[in-house]
Amino acid sequence: MASVRAIAKKVGVSAATVSRALNHHDNVDPKTRAKVLAAANDAGYAPAVGKRVTTVIGLAYPGEPVRADYGGFDSALLAGILRGLNEQRFDLAILSLQRDKRPDESFTQFFYRKGVRGVILRTFEETRGVCELIAAEAFPSIVVADRFESEPINYIRCSSRDDSRRAVEHLIDLGHRRIALGMHQYPDTDHRDRKQGYLDALHARGLSEEGMIYEFCASSEGGASLITRLMGLPQPPTALFLTDPLASVGALRRCLELGIRVPFEFSIVGFDDSDIRRHTYPSLTAVVQDAAMLGFEAARWLSRRLVGRGEERLRSDRTTMFEINHSTAPPPRELVRVLPDGTRLGLAIGASADTVGHVPAQVASANACAAPAGSHAATPISDLLPVQVRTPRLMPVGLGDSGGSLSSTVGSPSLSGAISSAVSGSESVSGSEMSNASV
Repeated sequence: MASVRAIAKKVGVSAATVSRALNHHDNVDPKTRAKVLAAANDAGYAPAVGKRVTTVIGLAYPGEPVRADYGGFDSALLAGILRGLNEQRFDLAILSLQRDKRPDESFTQFFYRKGVRGVILRTFEETRGVCELIAAEAFPSIVVADRFESEPINYIRCSSRDDSRRAVEHLIDLGHRRIALGMHQYPDTDHRDRKQGYLDALHARGLSEEGMIYEFCASSEGGASLITRLMGLPQPPTALFLTDPLASVGALRRCLELGIRVPFEFSIVGFDDSDIRRHTYPSLTAVVQDAAMLGFEAARWLSRRLVGRGEERLRSDRTTMFEINHSTAPPPRELVRVLPDGTRLGLAIGASADTVGHVPAQVASANACAAPAGSHAATPISDLLPVQVRTPRLMPVGLGDSGGSLSSTVGSPSLSGAISSAVSGSESVSGSEMSNASV
């Protein structure tokens, strides 16, 4: 373990100067301070508390710390981090750089003042630059859930592009052609990957995304608002791919409130960081990443490195999983349009021009969070024909599903056929019937 005297000898200054530099005293030349901090990081210097060397790693948020509307990712991440620290018996401190770092101190000095030897960084698009500055100071660190091209930055993340493509291909294989994408209005590299997977799938099948990409508030309310917006369109989509877990839950809830039977009248594919998909009704078909695994691997690597046992670098892209459950099925024979007040309008394809007067005007968005990212492709009103629609009975409300789930990385033709036959002569289907149809 490097000492103050060893650092002083390496830099060519007194031990008192090293101590003042490490403790952020004003009477140290900035160039000398930079040399001392660089030498301390290179030597693996650890701050002491009393007579004991600290064994604390920080979970640092460059921006605003974790909030409830971040969903289950951060709680699962934290659980994984705590397990990963057990091997080397390190402790964890949660740090807010935005709140606690002084403007006139370096990141290394801030971490030393807080008594941490290394940091796990949870960043978002607007704070990526902070991660680059910390890495430039050579302070032991790793970023979770983001990717960096710059070599000095260690990171671990899940790459979701391929499974996002598989998810959309699954919807296309079921027969859907109007597939909307709902994504966070403040995208990071993960959400951009999911969008690209969506585009890859559509373009490979010769389908267009025009008017089908929506940016919204990544929350339960944002997902509910998006459903209200989409289902009020003159020609609603028949399926939706959501890139956020809480938004997926909100979308399912809003469908239940509006009497939209998922998956028989509308299909939803979501995203899950933990096990939310197992606690919705119906159980959510989703692209799944293991946030706990990311936390575990990041913490284990960093703690091993700090005791001289780990690899010098970790730059890892892990894979997600696509899991087919009960929220997707073939598109309905009749398009369902539901206004914000719950009024239901049936639309059939192939109408003649003389039916134009029966089609209501487009309903405005119920919430600004669900505003479309691009303009909507115009659909000739002559192609829409009102048909008589019976008001359906709401499906039972419950947690979880009564049957098993199907896990796959590709679409399931057998699932499509089973669900199609299950709904061909039934107005409403019970939970047990839907589970049997899905397996």
